[in-house]
Amino acid sequence: MDGRMGTEDWTITETFSIACDKVSAHLQLDCCPSHSVLTCQGKNLMVHCVTDPSQTPLHLTGHHGHVSAVSFGKRRDPIMLCSASEDYVIAWDVDRCYKRAREGAVPSGTVIGTLLGKVVHICFCPLDKRVSACSGSKNYILNSKKEEVLAVLKGHLGPVTASVFFPWDPNVLVSISEDRTFKVWDVTKEEILYQSAVLSGSPLLSVYVTEDGKQLITGSSDGQIWQHAVLDDYKCRLVTRLDLHNIAEKQRRIQESQAQHATGISENATGDGVTVETGKPVLGIFTFRPSPFSAHAEERDSSCVWIASSDGLYLVNLASSDLLMALLFRDYPDLSFTLAGSLAVSQTDCGLIPTTVPGFTSAEPMMLCVATALFEPRMALWDIVLPGGLDHLCSRLDKALGPMQELSVLPSSPPMPTSPLNAELTRRDPKPPKTAGKASGVKDQSLVFHTQVKSSGYAICSQRKMFVPKTNIQKKPQRPVKTTKKIDSLLSEYPSGLAAPSVQHSLVSASPTHTPVFCLQYSGDGKQILCGLGDTSVLLYKPSLSGSPSVYTGHNKAVSGVCWSHSCDCFLSASEDQSLRIWSPGSKEPTLIMGSDRLAKPVRNAQFYYLDKFLLLASGSCVHLFLCHLDNARHDIKRYEQKSFSRLVKRFSTKSGTDITAMSAINDFFSYIVLSCGADRSIQVFDVNVGSVAMEIPEGHSRAAHHVTQNKGSMYSAQTPDSYNLFLTSAVTDGIKVWDLRTSRCVRRYEGHVNRCHQCTAAFSPCGRFIATGSEDSSAYVYDIRSSSYLHKLQRNTDTVLSVAFNPATPELLTGTLDGRLGLFRPGP
Repeated sequence: MDGRMGTEDWTITETFSIACDKVSAHLQLDCCPSHSVLTCQGKNLMVHCVTDPSQTPLHLTGHHGHVSAVSFGKRRDPIMLCSASEDYVIAWDVDRCYKRAREGAVPSGTVIGTLLGKVVHICFCPLDKRVSACSGSKNYILNSKKEEVLAVLKGHLGPVTASVFFPWDPNVLVSISEDRTFKVWDVTKEEILYQSAVLSGSPLLSVYVTEDGKQLITGSSDGQIWQHAVLDDYKCRLVTRLDLHNIAEKQRRIQESQAQHATGISENATGDGVTVETGKPVLGIFTFRPSPFSAHAEERDSSCVWIASSDGLYLVNLASSDLLMALLFRDYPDLSFTLAGSLAVSQTDCGLIPTTVPGFTSAEPMMLCVATALFEPRMALWDIVLPGGLDHLCSRLDKALGPMQELSVLPSSPPMPTSPLNAELTRRDPKPPKTAGKASGVKDQSLVFHTQVKSSGYAICSQRKMFVPKTNIQKKPQRPVKTTKKIDSLLSEYPSGLAAPSVQHSLVSASPTHTPVFCLQYSGDGKQILCGLGDTSVLLYKPSLSGSPSVYTGHNKAVSGVCWSHSCDCFLSASEDQSLRIWSPGSKEPTLIMGSDRLAKPVRNAQFYYLDKFLLLASGSCVHLFLCHLDNARHDIKRYEQKSFSRLVKRFSTKSGTDITAMSAINDFFSYIVLSCGADRSIQVFDVNVGSVAMEIPEGHSRAAHHVTQNKGSMYSAQTPDSYNLFLTSAVTDGIKVWDLRTSRCVRRYEGHVNRCHQCTAAFSPCGRFIATGSEDSSAYVYDIRSSSYLHKLQRNTDTVLSVAFNPATPELLTGTLDGRLGLFRPGP
């Protein structure tokens, strides 16, 4: 395997390469969509026009020392260039310099800084009016039009490595340093607006701020990437953390597994098996701009960035923390070097660059890359061309990583004739009643059968008057129930326009022994709440948590799951004691008990399925599909006899035989899809209609997922059909991932909460706009599904929040904690 990760159509062509007088591995380079700049002989600059390759390169002179940093301005008219050395910081007007060169004059720039020391990084503000120069532990803010120091920012404990202005506010700047922190500055007041903690054990090398998403991204020399959300007051909140080496290795293992499955030959079977592992320092973070005609432009414009490392370029989706593509320099032998010391990338507009690559037209999107060699005195300019643009890339990724046929929660055809969903339960016919005209098989006889022996008296009726039930009680006539013709009062629409729950309304103790609340669920109409506890009991509450709950006991171990039926007339509870019980509200005895004689391993998840027609159980490595008949009638004497019974219809096994850790299916409408998570970190999708595994997502998390749930909506809230294809998974230390069933790819990741050891669950809101999750910092977090940064942190809980549940009828959130308390939250004023 060559490691290109599906990039066979990418082409990297070296436009030119020049030798240097010494190794310049840490020189800051830059390029813009129309120009690139390289150093020549250490002290001079050579500007190359990529829009017109026939134009003679522009040579700029003026520095007496070696140039250590160069950067282009943000605006295109005019195009500004700034260069820095130990003696001068010079600003150049590129168009004016070209004009003077054509006139035969020597191009000149404006000295804006003198003797600032070794400047390692420079950058322009969004308006190109100011320049930030990093030298030592200071940040100099210079006037780009004349020699003037506007401000000096001091505060870092180590050398400053890079800085960048915020695109939406030219008065705010962020800087990173070898002290492993970043600081947000108010340039005009020379004040620190925010200072981060120490992020890593290695120095920070690169920083990038997205224009529309207000995300701050930093990278370190050991390949760690941090994404922070910038709030309105310029405070920063950590959203996610990535390891470039880990995500690249994960992608490589997945592709090797797919190749081995397709060919049946292991990758190491044909090679020597020797691999060399190299570090992946984050040398730069750059904008990824899809083509304006791309169908995926809105989806990936703000979430994807290019990560430059010493061995290649990596396209990373920050929303899902997935590696979309890797361009490894070693796969292109025509390049002058394969390990880079510094990189700069700029993506050109489609059709702007007249490419010289054979077989490609000028309409193909292209990127420019300027790089310096890591171990030799050389730098080069590379052209990178992608045939077909982003749509071609996304179609290739969907084909490589997605299912063979598009799956959907909503069925598009009726069940197949051989489908297990067509199974019906054969009812047990009751015994026919006895006929009065026929003689009974057993006759009434006296205790003594001989006429000569006097009877003992047992056959004679007792003289004492025994209890005789009253049978002539006249029942009071029932009053007619008043009905209304207003159908609107039966189901009121869910108020989807309201804000998310954020204010605590009530807090009650579910158990005096402070036992954990492992599971919660509202009934479909939102009028009752089920609560499964660690003391083997199930509680039934009112939605306001007022009054004493009804208690249902019978399990021998902790209750692992509860579920309401669609009709809300019964519910089930599953436990670690390898049993499942179905209850009717108001009855203290279970209607149906399924014990260890039917299930060999503990029940991980259980629920009603297919509009209450089936029971779905996850036990061991199989998903069991049962038909059941529920009968609440009881014999007055033989109360131990159950008239309810069940029958196994189908058993679905995982592909690898791994145990199932979580399961989910939709019962509110007909659906063929059942989701399961395995102990091998995979996510498998069962098609019950076909009776097999329809799709498998390997390594969905870094650890086995302990929870999976779907966007089910409710009877009070309707969503678009595509929204029901979203589902989320939770794993300890790996946060929450939201997946799209149609593409089998993660679309967003949430890591703002704390989940290091306990199995905290998550839930979709009925409107589909929010996601709530428990956390180990005695809080619950509410996320906007469109953003990886949380909206509200619901505090005032007394311990770790293990379970959460949304009310399907009103915007309320219920939380259950490790010490047995229930909290009810509602939207704020």
